[in-house]
Amino acid sequence: MGLDDKIRNATDKAVGSAKKAVGDATDNRDLQAEGTAQKTAGTTRQAGEHLKDAARNVGDGFKS
Repeated sequence: MGLDDKIRNATDKAVGSAKKAVGDATDNRDLQAEGTAQKTAGTTRQAGEHLKDAARNVGDGFKS
């Protein structure tokens, strides 16, 4: 996973959490949903990147 991907995923997770918290505090369901969706997207992309990294590492192990 590249550094830019890590930063983007971490940013999405943090901003999503903040939006959800503000939505919770203000009882704004749209903001709650938007925050949850953004945090989930960041988490999902991060998990996908980890899977790609793991698959690459397994493949590299067979090349030795």
